[in-house]
Amino acid sequence: MGLFDRLRGRGRRRADDGRRGTLDRGSHRLDLTHLEQFVASRRGVEGYVEPRTAVTETTIVLVAADGEWTRRRIDGPDVARKLSRDLSIPVYDAQVTGYPQRMRDWSAQQKQNRPE
Repeated sequence: MGLFDRLRGRGRRRADDGRRGTLDRGSHRLDLTHLEQFVASRRGVEGYVEPRTAVTETTIVLVAADGEWTRRRIDGPDVARKLSRDLSIPVYDAQVTGYPQRMRDWSAQQKQNRPE
């Protein structure tokens, strides 16, 4: 399959449930391990589920109380909600609630602290 076929959507893989696949990889156990470790090592963590798009699979953003955050792929919103129940953290739909200001503040601070 050529580049133009990909751009036109030809030859795209279909997911097991019949949906078209994305250009992104699915989640792996390492993604879940990272999320679990993030929650275990920080306080006040909340989850924000980001929907699947044509380019990326469903992702979850975890935001700690200080605004530090991480994003990883996850196998759908149901898995994100189950993970949040297992880890005892609240989870929100990012399209509905948006992201907390502390996340933007933390990112801005990290940008300022980078050496040039």
